[in-house]
Amino acid sequence: MTRRDFINSTSASYASLLAWGMLQPAPASALDLPANGKKSDGKGRKVIVLGAGLAGMTTAYELGKLGYDCTVLEARSRSGGRVWTVRGGTKETELAGGTPQTCSFENGLYFNGGAARIPHHHQITLQYCRELGVPLEIFNGANESAYLYNDGGTGDLANRRMRISDYHFDMRGYTAELLAKALDQSSLDQQLTKEDVEKLIDFLKNEGDLNTAHLYKGTNRRGYKAKSDPGAGHTPGTLTDPYGLTDLLRSGFMQPVFYNVGDYAYEQQATLLQPVGGMDAIPRALEKKLIGKIQFNAPVSELRKTENGVRVVYQKDGKPVEITGEFCVCTLPLPMLKNLESDLSGTVKRAADFVPYMKTGKIGLQFKRRFWEEDDGIYGGISRTNMDINQIWYPSFGLQGKKGVLIGYYNFYSRAEAIGALPVAEREKIALAQGGKIHPQYSSEFENSFSLAWHRLPYSGGGWATYDDATRKKYYPTLLEPDGNIYFAGEHTTYLTAWMAGAFTSARRTVEALHARVGEYTKK
Repeated sequence: MTRRDFINSTSASYASLLAWGMLQPAPASALDLPANGKKSDGKGRKVIVLGAGLAGMTTAYELGKLGYDCTVLEARSRSGGRVWTVRGGTKETELAGGTPQTCSFENGLYFNGGAARIPHHHQITLQYCRELGVPLEIFNGANESAYLYNDGGTGDLANRRMRISDYHFDMRGYTAELLAKALDQSSLDQQLTKEDVEKLIDFLKNEGDLNTAHLYKGTNRRGYKAKSDPGAGHTPGTLTDPYGLTDLLRSGFMQPVFYNVGDYAYEQQATLLQPVGGMDAIPRALEKKLIGKIQFNAPVSELRKTENGVRVVYQKDGKPVEITGEFCVCTLPLPMLKNLESDLSGTVKRAADFVPYMKTGKIGLQFKRRFWEEDDGIYGGISRTNMDINQIWYPSFGLQGKKGVLIGYYNFYSRAEAIGALPVAEREKIALAQGGKIHPQYSSEFENSFSLAWHRLPYSGGGWATYDDATRKKYYPTLLEPDGNIYFAGEHTTYLTAWMAGAFTSARRTVEALHARVGEYTKK
């Protein structure tokens, strides 16, 4: 079996292939190409870049180093695209009669409405943070002190919050106990030698913290009962009691909604990072490298091929403006690309029509005090529930501060569609009602909110491209090739959809392809 056969038969992900050493990791150094982007008259070859998200700005930034003359057209009044930090003064109005919102968070408080974390192995993202001088800090993604909450169940553990650590330690202990019992009964002798069994039982005793009888009875790994921690003198502490195995199995926490834990998801394994002061530090740093190159409030309405290159029509101050160039790099999300008047190839248009984007939403909730820290001992991390709010994110910055903003919901698919269809006041009401089941402090500590639904935001069309095997095979290859002098970049042109590394990687790939083509010109 060839590598290609294996990949096609298993639908292996980028992350898996990278982990197995079958793909090279993303570049971790500055792009190094010969600077021959100028024509014989000394002027830079004109490139029009559509979109001032990370992919668009990185494309213009790298091409600018090589001598090209880039103009970036951005429909919004800000850069960053889906890398967007919501803070006091942020304004947004969603499509289809959305209510205008102005964020009223206090100074220094914010939440990342889009991209929110950087995996330690996304070397290309870390490289650009180094190159652009963006300082980073730890993002705490997997916090065992956060909660699980199964709403509407019938078991003894339903409709009550449970520490993630309690669930994990108890299930790990019982699983180790069951396997140790099987080994004690020689059930696996046909596969293991006596020495192997002894070594495995010893591992299980330590992994599950089993007693001498190879039983799990709960240990200090779970922690201590309230107000009974170990202390000075004769205060050894009172251990918490483990939940019963059958109660855990019937708890509902085996539902898929609870699966996405950072312990196991490759992209979310520690260490995770974030820019100091908000994720928008990255686009703002890129924007500083492109002073005078970005046209804001300039939505593109028409994209055409010409005999010598490309022609683009965009709106500025309510009037159409036409611009021409030798090349165009289109980084618009596919739902936006399909709305353009264009003479793009039929295959590109079909990709824009049929590659779906994730419906997803978030709400930031400002509270008078950081009760999740003060009362519950939660510093960063994520609580998960089967309710419509899906996830609650706790901030990893501003710890021990007076006030704070947490993400009151981060939901997907039908949940995000249903919540996103509601007026912003109703979204807030649901976030408070459902989140209040996990944190009863909500009602007395809440101050204000700001919510967003990415599939309803202008110029977005969704959170990120969601390929399945069929759409990846049918439409993806088209987006990797230029359509005449029009190139494509963005997370939707990579296997790193939903990640900033996808935007950065796509920009580099496109720059290298375009530059190589120009290099062939200069040889002739």
